[in-house]
Amino acid sequence: MLEKFTPNQRLLVAVALSFLFFIGYTTVFPPETPNTEKNATAVSKEAVAVQNTVTQTAAVTENNASSTVSTTTTDTLTTVSAKEFTLKIDTLGRIASVVLSNQKHNNQDGKLSELVSAVGAKPLYIRFADEALNEIAAKTPYTANVNSMTLGENGKSAVVLTQNLPGVTVTKTLTFYSDGHYDAKIALSNEKRYFVYLGQHPQIIEQIMTVVGGMIYSGDNLTTIFEDGDVEGRAIFSDVHLASAFDQYYATIMYGFDKSTQVTVERDVNNNPVTYLEGNTNFTFNGYIGPKEYKTLQAIDPVLVNAIEFGWFTFVATPIFKVLMWLHGIFGNWGWAIIALTIIIRIFLYPLTHKGMVSMQKIKEIAPRIKEVQEKYKGDPARMNAAVMEMYKKHGANPLGGCLPLLLQIPVFFAIYRVLLNAVELQGAPWMLWVTDLSRMDPYYILPILMGATMYYQQKITPSNFTDPLQEKIFKFLPLIFTFFFFTFPAGLVLYWFVNNIFSIAQQYLVNKQFEAARAVRHDAHLAEKHHEKD
Repeated sequence: MLEKFTPNQRLLVAVALSFLFFIGYTTVFPPETPNTEKNATAVSKEAVAVQNTVTQTAAVTENNASSTVSTTTTDTLTTVSAKEFTLKIDTLGRIASVVLSNQKHNNQDGKLSELVSAVGAKPLYIRFADEALNEIAAKTPYTANVNSMTLGENGKSAVVLTQNLPGVTVTKTLTFYSDGHYDAKIALSNEKRYFVYLGQHPQIIEQIMTVVGGMIYSGDNLTTIFEDGDVEGRAIFSDVHLASAFDQYYATIMYGFDKSTQVTVERDVNNNPVTYLEGNTNFTFNGYIGPKEYKTLQAIDPVLVNAIEFGWFTFVATPIFKVLMWLHGIFGNWGWAIIALTIIIRIFLYPLTHKGMVSMQKIKEIAPRIKEVQEKYKGDPARMNAAVMEMYKKHGANPLGGCLPLLLQIPVFFAIYRVLLNAVELQGAPWMLWVTDLSRMDPYYILPILMGATMYYQQKITPSNFTDPLQEKIFKFLPLIFTFFFFTFPAGLVLYWFVNNIFSIAQQYLVNKQFEAARAVRHDAHLAEKHHEKD
């Protein structure tokens, strides 16, 4: 049945299947939770016993701390102000608030974005393995050497937090930088077993078919994702390069700790990931809370760019994203950079798409003969298939010629989809007059309508040979279905598909003209031969 499909049909079917697979798989069948036994680092029996106690209390520890607030204060202890953010530390020594100042990061209500979740553990929260000591710590406020500080451009400043507990004094020295990262040094006067929480991921915007949760980047470039609502059991890691709690555009990250540092990920009451590090008497590490902007993360520490994760096709998406950033440096506008990227990808894939279109045009030309062969040998399938394949070979037509190039393009389609869906750089990025934010849907639906119109026109210029009227009717509705599909997609993604359609139309037009010219030559030659016979 391969010969019954034209190049355009194959393209739309492949893209439709790609969307159905990608969207359906990532929503209905999310990534499998890692096998905690296989990924877990071996620990001693004594450590396991303590860890089991830790696990049982982890989900309620933060709530317990909150319930004791009535006996102490959790007001702001220190405020750190910078051009891009305002950070607050509360009297439990936690980062209680990080508000972004740039309006392009505003939430759906138009308010400044708060990166620290109102629920769950907060960054730098310390929990002791000793329950009695932990209960006292939840009621004992920290003191700070400064109440406020302002960071200039490329500036930094430190605050020293102190908590006096029975038998131990906790000292946190935190150095904050204007780019959003910080250095942390935790010192205990006496050795006690304790854990430092990463904090929950930001909850700013409604997620659009993206994975949110936790990430561990460890060992030999191994990325382990823990998706919200799908965490089971407990996983323990060592040799961790970074631990991240992330959403579509933002992340809370801890990194820069010793390879021997034990990092644990377990579930909370909602099966969301909770991540914490086991500290030591003199524990140093680094942290970052902010947008997952590639250049910012690269400048802080190259390892941090691994917190930008594009899903299954990261190996394709990462170089594509780097090309997109390079193009943005040339054009100074993300919209024109997307268009230029589309052109480059179309040029790169041109041999594949051209070969597919030509192959399917050849099949279309011999379709009547194929039908005759099928009718002639319909009672003998084996002989019919042999005759059909012989005809393909005779005319240089490959029944898979239009399919395989499309299959090879699927990773590129997925990669582009993930890049344009997850690139925080597109936030607040304008293009043309009506598109003021490429990361959000087109407010006037102009791009989705243009995309649907170009898809419809591509159908019109691609000859079809349907034998089933119902199939033909369904096919004709695909542009309308895709138009509604794209109404809620980010404008940057729709722009890519619209421009891609234009190039598909141009390429299909050239192929059509090429075959029309070849048919005209054959027709003229046939007429000349007849005229010669008459003479």
